[in-house]
Amino acid sequence: MTQSSRTVAGNLPYPVKVEPNSLRTAGEFVRQVAPAYRYAIITDSHVGPIYGGAVADAIGVNHDDILAVPAGEASKTRGSWGWLTDQLLSRNFGRDSAVIGLGGGVVGDLAGFVAATYMRGIPIVHIPTTLLAMIDSAIGGKAGVDTPSGKNMVGSFHQPKGVLVDTQVLGTLRLKELRTGFAEALKHGVIANRGYFESVVSSIPAIVYSVAEAGDRVSDLVVGSIEIKAAIVSRDEHEGGLRKLLNFGHTAGHAVEILSHFTVGHGEAVSIGMVIEAKIAEVAGIAEKGTADTIRGALASAGLPVALPAAMSADRMLEVMRTDKKVRSGTIQYSLPRTIGRMAGSDSGWTVSVTDEIVREVLI
Repeated sequence: MTQSSRTVAGNLPYPVKVEPNSLRTAGEFVRQVAPAYRYAIITDSHVGPIYGGAVADAIGVNHDDILAVPAGEASKTRGSWGWLTDQLLSRNFGRDSAVIGLGGGVVGDLAGFVAATYMRGIPIVHIPTTLLAMIDSAIGGKAGVDTPSGKNMVGSFHQPKGVLVDTQVLGTLRLKELRTGFAEALKHGVIANRGYFESVVSSIPAIVYSVAEAGDRVSDLVVGSIEIKAAIVSRDEHEGGLRKLLNFGHTAGHAVEILSHFTVGHGEAVSIGMVIEAKIAEVAGIAEKGTADTIRGALASAGLPVALPAAMSADRMLEVMRTDKKVRSGTIQYSLPRTIGRMAGSDSGWTVSVTDEIVREVLI
């Protein structure tokens, strides 16, 4: 089945082009949205060998200027940032240069932080290669790295000049990687649109069976999620209020990632986090009864984990969650649903505080 080409702009200050096989014509898009004297491609050891050369040729980048870090969350560090900026300096990249972030969420966050800080800021274009990156991390301008104290604790907001989404590359993802993207897609439905949530659930079997055969179902899912996220981040670029809705599942989810030493991937951790936080909302009397079960069932249908690993105690979870950057005045702030498609906290900056006793009740 074919997939159509779409450009999603919404109220974003940059275009997001969703088109199959667009890596082959990336040069035209990149030079239109981010004209520069030179381009550097930042990627990783998994994506680089598969797509790096083709993208470099399309844009006209010397293959020596493809900079690859080892694949995985362990590379999203200040050390990697230092190595990449040193590489740009040693190659004499000037302020008239631009960065291309080619890869998943780790690459996008890292490349964005490099672009945000190199010579006080140069343009970046994101070319995401995972479903998770296409619908989440490539949109919204968040950039940063992890530290021993937690995820994304050092970073900045640096909006891209454009995002190019080639849905055809999803056909090369391992099933596990594809499934992690469904966690964010379902999250978008929970926080903003019940109809979209239900459409994602109905599309999961066809997409999991064969991305190539799913055709416009893939495009609809990607565009639907991008539109939801774009509508939110365009109204709250620096997460002062409304954008906090996107943190649903992430407070508990980040703790799961950290306690697993990142052996639980981001999408899998967010899946577990959404179930935990939806249950917290129910126990606190915030969410309609059955909301957590509906979310759990949807995530399970995508083959995602929905239970906290047995080795992770309530005490350790709370300890790690208290180090989260969303904590205010020593209190953990949660983004919690009232029901599918509607969130709590409209009168309190879109976050809610609950007692540790309620959280313990859910985690034990």
